[in-house]
Amino acid sequence: MFDFGKWTACFNDWLLGLGMADWLAVLIECVIIGVLILLTYTVLALFYILYERKLCAYFQCRLGPMRVGPWGLLQVFADMFKILIKELICLKGTDRFLFKLAPYLVITASVVMLACLPWGNGLQIIDWNIGIFFVLAVSSVGVLGILLAGWASNNKYTLIGAMRSGAQMISYEISLGLALMAIVVLAGSNPDIHPMKISDLVTAQTDAWFLFKGHVPAIIAFLIYIVAATAETNRGPFDLPEAEHELTAGYHTEYSGIHFGFFYLAEYLNLFIVSGIASLMFLGGWMPLHIPGWDGFNDIMNYIPGIVWFLAKAFFISYVIIWFKWTFPRVRIDQLIAFEWKYLMPFALANLLLMAVFVAFGWHF
Repeated sequence: MFDFGKWTACFNDWLLGLGMADWLAVLIECVIIGVLILLTYTVLALFYILYERKLCAYFQCRLGPMRVGPWGLLQVFADMFKILIKELICLKGTDRFLFKLAPYLVITASVVMLACLPWGNGLQIIDWNIGIFFVLAVSSVGVLGILLAGWASNNKYTLIGAMRSGAQMISYEISLGLALMAIVVLAGSNPDIHPMKISDLVTAQTDAWFLFKGHVPAIIAFLIYIVAATAETNRGPFDLPEAEHELTAGYHTEYSGIHFGFFYLAEYLNLFIVSGIASLMFLGGWMPLHIPGWDGFNDIMNYIPGIVWFLAKAFFISYVIIWFKWTFPRVRIDQLIAFEWKYLMPFALANLLLMAVFVAFGWHF
């Protein structure tokens, strides 16, 4: 498979060959990478907005946005332009500093998590040996932005929405983390890789994806992860923080213009991020589908670029999560929290123990 790391190494050598100092070459690379990350972030968010609107219309036997551009493809750009020219309103009685800081915390956490995802072999920015732990830690920063937004708005609806969101995200982070730890335990059976380094986790799935190698515990962990990730991103049927019939718009009721746009973009990018993590941890990331003994089929699969594999898997998982939203009715907040603490988390703990037993006795593939 193509190694994108060769491109970055050649670019670095080219900068140094121009006679630049090491610090200047690193600075130029950081600026270029930062611009590319922001561009990727924006394009993905716009794509996901249109993606969900079209899927929602399909589920409801409608056409969705059709007026701006062919088949409505330019509708998201019109919406983005409208948000950019909206006035930024800061109401009387709000904590102005925290009110303006909150959306930047949410968007920063989302951007940093996006930088941790490898889209191909060597095509990632952050690749530490504690990659999964770092992603889980950064995801917690977004909760702070939501809590600050609800409290600083000086509105009872935003405060209730922020408290709901904080309780929901903190609760379901436990099950989400336990599901990922089950895969880390499975990866730890391979002495040649670091079980928490994301690139090593993908490399370990060269012969088969963890969803198939891990047997029953891996399938259970995948299902737990999908449910927990849906709740973690405040997606329906777990969108209690933004329950329109109860809290108007929830924690971002008082936001307008680009500040509201930050929350809006972060919500859709978080959908891609949790889908991308599921793709990397359970479905091999950029690794193609290989079937042992089918050499001809495997050779054909190798011709498909790794970035196509990664995006296809991430979009498929996002499709499933969007499907949940437009299929199941919204649950009550007490049902949501009770489901996590009484059922999902104990089940995730038991599955982690089951995975440890499978690894200890060598029952995985």
